[in-house]
Amino acid sequence: MLGNNVNYRIPRNLLFIFELMTLALMFLYYKDTLNRITVIYSLTLILLVYISNFLLLRITSGDNYIFLIVTMLVSIGVIMIYRINPELGMKQILWIGFGIILFFVTYILFKRIRGWENWFLVYAIGSVILFILTLLLGRSIKGAVNWINIGGFSIQPSEIIKILSVFLIASYYTNYDKFNKMKFGNYYLMGIMYIFVMFLFLQKDLGSVLIFLSVFIALQYVYEEDRKLVLINLSILMVSAIAGYFIFSHVQSRVHTWLNPWKYIDSKGYQITQSLFAIAEGGFFGTGLGLGYPEFIPEVHTDFIFSAICEEMGIFTGIGIIMLFLILVYRGFKIAINQKYRFYKIVALGISILFGIQSFIIFGGVLNMIPLTGITIPFVSYGGSSMLTSFIALGILQVVSEELDFDEE
Repeated sequence: MLGNNVNYRIPRNLLFIFELMTLALMFLYYKDTLNRITVIYSLTLILLVYISNFLLLRITSGDNYIFLIVTMLVSIGVIMIYRINPELGMKQILWIGFGIILFFVTYILFKRIRGWENWFLVYAIGSVILFILTLLLGRSIKGAVNWINIGGFSIQPSEIIKILSVFLIASYYTNYDKFNKMKFGNYYLMGIMYIFVMFLFLQKDLGSVLIFLSVFIALQYVYEEDRKLVLINLSILMVSAIAGYFIFSHVQSRVHTWLNPWKYIDSKGYQITQSLFAIAEGGFFGTGLGLGYPEFIPEVHTDFIFSAICEEMGIFTGIGIIMLFLILVYRGFKIAINQKYRFYKIVALGISILFGIQSFIIFGGVLNMIPLTGITIPFVSYGGSSMLTSFIALGILQVVSEELDFDEE
């Protein structure tokens, strides 16, 4: 136990030093515009991150590294966002602070409340209600209707539905035998998931369709006894992708841009070509913080934050971010393997796949390996809904990493 504390203390202290050095650098770069409020917010966040990592080591017997990995990611992300737009950087600091608080609230509630595996209908009905609210109250952004404005704040209900969907799938396979005794019981989950997909098609949010179906098929592949259902869903995924291309003009535009962005460099290919220029310009070590031109990339603080990081902090930093996500997903899989309780095992696997799929899609998009989808990098990109729900998912994963008092199945 002592050795584990020593190993954990080293990266925690290195992260603390990294954040202080970055604050000093930002103070030099923005010395004419930096105000007292910004310094107070920044120092508060640094202390909150350090204290949270220290506190977590004392209150949990589970994995002590997943939260540390995430605080490394948010630190890099908020630094880049503040450099691009100080006002957005300040908002991101607040979102991170709220996210950390939500992490601990989720940890406490999820650990104390039992019976999550019995609320299958609650997860299904709650998701449908959120989808209907999105269609009725949502506004269109970049072709997709997936944001709702409430009291001056914008929220993305699909981020909440992602977690509910993981719980829905976990509840189904925890009670698999009970569902199979019902008439057409093995099709219940499929039917509900495709209702979700239908709503996403109506919202024209095809990036989320890819995430939902990928998580569903991955978990189904592991836990479904009827293997033909997996083949059916894989076929439907391919058909949905082809149908989406022919139905939605913005999907056709993204595919054409992906195949040959240079042909459209002065129009719809401008964003991805500027992203590739930025990554190439940064080289291995970057141009230096504040010495690049990330503002040339549209939506750089959300969809293309990875390109900006590579430009000013270097490809090595970009590789480091990818490795942090690989380690996070690996530790999530390890948590799932070690967990004896079936519902929590499936939830851990689903959340890990969710983090992995989202990060792969956006990394592939900004590198032009796959068409762009408008999905943001968890914990790194600017955004309140994504940040808060990602910390909630992490709090759930933290609980699952502990040896809980459940009977083995």
